[in-house]
Amino acid sequence: MARFTDKVAIITGAGSGIGRATAQLMASEGAAVTVADIAGDAADRVVGEIAAAGGTARSQVVDVADADAVERMIADTVAAFGGLDVLHNNAAALDQNALDQDIATMDLASWDRIIAVNLTGVMLGIRFAIPAMLERGGGAIVNTASAAAYYGAHTLAAYGVSKAGIVALTRYVATAYGEKNIRCNAVAPGVVVDKAAQEAAGGPRGARLKSYAEDHVAGRLGYPEEIASAVAYLASDDAAFITGETLRVDGGFTVHSPSYAKDRAKREA
Repeated sequence: MARFTDKVAIITGAGSGIGRATAQLMASEGAAVTVADIAGDAADRVVGEIAAAGGTARSQVVDVADADAVERMIADTVAAFGGLDVLHNNAAALDQNALDQDIATMDLASWDRIIAVNLTGVMLGIRFAIPAMLERGGGAIVNTASAAAYYGAHTLAAYGVSKAGIVALTRYVATAYGEKNIRCNAVAPGVVVDKAAQEAAGGPRGARLKSYAEDHVAGRLGYPEEIASAVAYLASDDAAFITGETLRVDGGFTVHSPSYAKDRAKREA
């Protein structure tokens, strides 16, 4: 397949995980890709992997919470590759999750950082990408939301709120720019862990990950490549009649009753 021949794509948070898998997939299907990440070494490694596979990519260090840096990322990509067709807003402040615990006591600086990266960073990417996409006659934006946008928990409130905001922002952008041929969609992954990490923990149902896997109807955790496939679909012309949607790619994590995991454990006992 070559769905992205002559297309230019930017993927943020592309130094690892879902972003890395998406960058590799789009490059393998013909896209010229900017691999953007706050960690320059990680971005460079992904560019090297893409180049070794015969693809075209460049790296860029960017903190998506920095408006000037995001604007520069868009401008540098257009200068290097001649335009912009696809933006995958994937970066997230996962380093803050350990601090995102009790809403009554969490440090406000952590809350602000999570919202700044996870939500405002998505808005900034869209804000500066739209003019470049309009110059090409349109484009496709795909945002990484989360299953956490659809449930409540004792912890990770800031993360969940930021991801729910992405779901709403996706609809607003799709509505505002649909007539100008810019589509905006999102994916909402469940718990995603790369294969190496799952195997190190004893497989998808290893001791460390078993409790998470049991909450997924699929009976296992997701892989970054599975989310990347959904992102590529939404970004491609295969999804030309889809906009404003959030596709849950969560192995059934959010479709079941609250007692599902307990009932499943009883059946398997």
